[in-house]
Amino acid sequence: MNMPRALKILLFTDGLYFLAAAMLGPIYAVFVEKIGGDLLTAGTSFAVFSFVMGVLILLFGKIEDAFLKETELWICAGYLVTAVGFFCYLLIESPWHLFIVQAIIGIGRAISSPAYSAIYSKHLNYKKAAFQWGAWDSMTNLAIGGGAIVGSLLAATFGFQILFVIMGTLSLLSCFVILLLPRKIL
Repeated sequence: MNMPRALKILLFTDGLYFLAAAMLGPIYAVFVEKIGGDLLTAGTSFAVFSFVMGVLILLFGKIEDAFLKETELWICAGYLVTAVGFFCYLLIESPWHLFIVQAIIGIGRAISSPAYSAIYSKHLNYKKAAFQWGAWDSMTNLAIGGGAIVGSLLAATFGFQILFVIMGTLSLLSCFVILLLPRKIL
């Protein structure tokens, strides 16, 4: 794939995030049931994530444009907050806990998403922009598909606890890959 190094790194880190996030996707309702929830709980918790992210993404985009030249640090912060959310799944004992965790994960995505898009767009070759955005969409769907399989296997074999540890670890790894890069790369 003939792409700038920065785009490859961004694809890798967001791929790890989507892999982690998708690990719970197909078995989410089973987890919700284990903590005393039902289908309404599952739907409401996903809505909490989406509403929190949807409201805050505009705010964080404005803040990120105004206050920090090293935009990649916002990506790191978002991955870090998301990792905290993934690790917090270990502590969930009730549907209300789940709503809080989903809000934390929504905050994490609201922080990282505008910065990610800004940096990714900055490194696009506009003569190849369709392909390069297609690479992002392809990576996202492949990571989600892989995450669904891996997460289901892990949960079926080892239980949810190990799954949450791996999800949090992958999100932390994404954070550290970006954080430890020389600033001139992104």
